[in-house]
Amino acid sequence: MLLKLFPIWAPCAALLGFLFPEQLVPLKVYIVPLLIMVMLGMGLTLKPADFINITKYKSAIFIGMLLQFTIMPLTALLLSHLFSLSTELTIGLVLVGSVSGGVASNVITYLANGNVALSVSMTALSTLLSVVLTPLLLTLLVQSSVEVPALAMLLSLFKIILLPIALGVGLNVIAKKYVVKINSFLAPISVLSILVIIAIIVALNQDKLATVGAVIFIATLLHNVIGLTLGYFSCYLLGFDKKISRTVAIEVGMQNSALATALALKFFTPISALPGAIFSIWLNITGSFFATINLHFDKKTT
Repeated sequence: MLLKLFPIWAPCAALLGFLFPEQLVPLKVYIVPLLIMVMLGMGLTLKPADFINITKYKSAIFIGMLLQFTIMPLTALLLSHLFSLSTELTIGLVLVGSVSGGVASNVITYLANGNVALSVSMTALSTLLSVVLTPLLLTLLVQSSVEVPALAMLLSLFKIILLPIALGVGLNVIAKKYVVKINSFLAPISVLSILVIIAIIVALNQDKLATVGAVIFIATLLHNVIGLTLGYFSCYLLGFDKKISRTVAIEVGMQNSALATALALKFFTPISALPGAIFSIWLNITGSFFATINLHFDKKTT
């Protein structure tokens, strides 16, 4: 129930953050630990074969990675200029565009009748690549506006991403019979963690939402929709079938906004974390809508 209704729970979490900021703001110290728990949960669902699958889908994965780490950060920068976003919000939106694919993409891919094995492999690879590419892209795109602590960010990403995922994969190998018993709890725990992060970030920015709310809601929605659209049609025009195209589209358009939120809060300002929190809301709504559209077309062609 928690997973199926995530597009509803995400706005509810944001509303709670807006209504009860005094209770939620002190919880900001738990954002990074919650994200580490999400990454550990992701690692526990992976096995070495998921990384071996990368060679099986190498052409689709190569195109997907290329699209993800070009379309999303450049679109974020373009939208920031079009909407005349402040430096803080620009950092946050570009950060959303520069991180890896989100863990929710695997669930949406399943719902959209996509290639789940490809989705898992892409998420795993983009997450590993983001350790280096996220600080690099942020430096290239916003360094002129603000000092980017690239090395410190790289070290944090190593701790937040690589170590928990490696631990999770290792536990899945050496203690598989125990991990299997908790598999059904991993996705709900990850979803709950992301909901708490959304609520905290909105609470931290409650007083600023009145002035930047509408603009950043529109900018993040366009960012997400452009990623889904260009991801799909780029792959389709390159000759990939519809199943592969929709999988890559979901991976490109659905960023790990929880990671972007945590990094923005750690290295920049609370308002820089706002695009990530709002993107978390949109990606689940648009992702579910995208899945429904694809299933509708599948039924029409059968």
